[in-house]
Amino acid sequence: MKVYNCDNCQNHLYFENGRCLKCRHKVGFDPQKLRFISLIRQADNEYLNHQNRDEKFKFCKNADHSTCNWILPISSSHTFCRACALNRTIPNLATEKNVKRWNLIENAKHRLVYSLLRMNLPVKPKIGNEIEGIAFKFVETLSPENRIYTGHSSGTITINIEEADEKLRISNKADLGEKYRTLLGHFRHEIGHYYWDVLIKNTPRVDDFRWNFGNHREDYGKAMEAYYANGAPENWQKHFISPYATAHPWEDWAETWAHYLHMMDTLETAFSFGLGLTGGKRNVNIDSDPYSVASFDRIMELWLPLTYASNSLARSMGHTDFYPFIISTPVKKKLAFIHKLCYSFRNY
Repeated sequence: MKVYNCDNCQNHLYFENGRCLKCRHKVGFDPQKLRFISLIRQADNEYLNHQNRDEKFKFCKNADHSTCNWILPISSSHTFCRACALNRTIPNLATEKNVKRWNLIENAKHRLVYSLLRMNLPVKPKIGNEIEGIAFKFVETLSPENRIYTGHSSGTITINIEEADEKLRISNKADLGEKYRTLLGHFRHEIGHYYWDVLIKNTPRVDDFRWNFGNHREDYGKAMEAYYANGAPENWQKHFISPYATAHPWEDWAETWAHYLHMMDTLETAFSFGLGLTGGKRNVNIDSDPYSVASFDRIMELWLPLTYASNSLARSMGHTDFYPFIISTPVKKKLAFIHKLCYSFRNY
């Protein structure tokens, strides 16, 4: 994620900001050019670009619920932004609890969509494109007999909105023996399944996929039953990024895909802040935008010192490691496969 500033007063902005906290200008994120714009209100949902008053914008319809700060050209026939247009089902907003849950869910989803746009990957809503499009369903479990599970099916990604409740998410994390579980992680994992269908399935890349991840034609249902019955093998860290990745090649892909997005987004943030790391065997300056780096070896040269520093900072605060993962040689090869694939889209 880039570091953004208000283009009126240069104050730092968080990605979720709808207003500059210093100069109080309304600000909106333009997904077409991946930039924040300071805005001047002209009429109801009609704004001028503070720096270029020939540009006129409107906010996404979901700004009415304070769940979106993305903008569209005033001439657009659409009412929802690039991210919100992907929604098929939102929570019942009759309760304040669900409004708060949806806000957290949208924050995570918008960060996901930013990364997809940054990589120039295809991002199409299912409306009018049922076969290839993306749809999000944010649903709550209303009874134990009809429990909602987070998952992916043919481009439709369902998120159980209880994952937005930190207590429940931490409880699920402990019950499943996970070291890492976040809303953003869920989105990145599930979108990985979608991009397997789009980028790997029925393409020449499937042979390279099998070489790196295994035979995806293995019975998925039986593989998942075996995983939940027996867990991951003891030596899983030698070949996989997480225990869940051992369940089936599709899950290995989705877990590794999510991890790749973690790396790229975090490195972009470090680059935007101009971070440099000294004091070890070698000094490392994070002086490259990771999205412009063709070599995955270079990505790793930047990533590993950053994670060591981040874990050290977390321990100094009495927290568990910020980065509780090990990247073995086989995992590095899988990540490099994904990087090569995604980098090819950035060259279009």
